[in-house]
Amino acid sequence: MHTSTEPDLRHHGDAEVRGGGAELTDLAVNVRSGTPPVWLRERLVASLDGLAAYPDGRAARRAVAARHGLPEERVLLTAGAAEAFVLLARALEVRRPVVVHPQFTEPEAALRDAGHTVERVLLDPENGFRLDPRAVPGDADLVVVGNPTNPTSVLHPAQSLAQLARPGRTLVVDEAFMDAVPGEEESLASRTDLPGLIVLRSLTKTWGLAGLRIGYVLASPGTIARLERAQPLWPVSTPALAAAEVCSAAPALAEATSAAHRIATDRAYLEGRLAKFTEVSVCGPAAGPFLLLRLPDAAAVRSRLRGLGFAVRRGDTFPGLGPDYLRLAVRDRATTDRFTEALATALADR
Repeated sequence: MHTSTEPDLRHHGDAEVRGGGAELTDLAVNVRSGTPPVWLRERLVASLDGLAAYPDGRAARRAVAARHGLPEERVLLTAGAAEAFVLLARALEVRRPVVVHPQFTEPEAALRDAGHTVERVLLDPENGFRLDPRAVPGDADLVVVGNPTNPTSVLHPAQSLAQLARPGRTLVVDEAFMDAVPGEEESLASRTDLPGLIVLRSLTKTWGLAGLRIGYVLASPGTIARLERAQPLWPVSTPALAAAEVCSAAPALAEATSAAHRIATDRAYLEGRLAKFTEVSVCGPAAGPFLLLRLPDAAAVRSRLRGLGFAVRRGDTFPGLGPDYLRLAVRDRATTDRFTEALATALADR
C-alpha cells in the first residue's frame, strides 16, 4: 500500500514538540519519561572533569561487549544509532538494498543519501504488520528490519529474522527498543552464528539520552573494522562513553528490566482505555513502549489533541502507513487517563 505522496523520511517525533509544542504533554517521542535517572546524571557530570583529554572508548567498549557476552572486536560505539545507519550506507558495498516497512525511516534516508536505490517490502496491516521472510527478495544483499518495530510496536520472532540471514547478504536488525521488552527474548544481539548479521542498539530510549547521542553496532570483526574506518576520529564524546559504560553494568541492566515490566503494565492499561473507543483500532499485539493507532480523520484528531495539550506522532510519514495512523508513546496511568479524556473530546468534536 503506497500513500498518494512520497512520505517525508526526515520527519521525526521531536518535530511535534519543538517551538510552540514544547508545552504539550509529549506522547510523540518514545523516550522514557523521568529520565535520565539521578545516578546517571551524576556519572555524566563527573565525566566532565575529563573533557580536556580526547575521548577513550576502550572501557565503554569492554562494558558493552561484556553486557552481550561478545568479544570487544564485535562492538563499535557510535554517536547514536543514526550515525550507524550512515556508516552502513557509506561503508558497505550494496547492490540491492531492501528496507522492511513500516519502520524507522532513517535507514532508508541514509541509503538514499549515499546514492543507493532502495526497495521497500511493505508489511500487511491485515496481518498485523508481521514479517513473512518469503516477502524479502532472495537476491537482496542488504535487508534492514526493526525489532520491535517503530512505529508498529510489533516484535518479530528471532526465528523469522534468522531466516533472512544468508551468505552474501547483510542483515541489519535495529533493536533500538529491545531493552524495553521484558527478557529481550527475540533479540539477536548475542548471536554470532548468523552470516552477515548486524545488530544496532541505542541507549536513547530507556535512559533519556537523545541529546547525548550514544548507541552501538554489534557485528563480525571484519564488518566492525570496515565501519570504524568510515568514522571520524573520536566520534563519541567522553560523557557519552561514560553513559555507555555505566548503562551496561549490572545495576543499570536490572533497572532497565524493571522499567521494561513497568512499561508493559502501563501499555496494557493504555490499550484497555483505548478499547472503549469503537472508532480506534490498536495495532497489536504490541511489544514496544508505544502503540500504533488507526482511526478515521487522524490528522484532524491530532490537530485537536494539540489544542487540548497533547502531542502525538503522525503516521503518514512512514512508508506503508497513511493518513489514518497515529503513534502514541506509553506513559504512566495518570497521563493515560488525561489523554483518553482529551481523545474523547477530540473525537466528539468531529
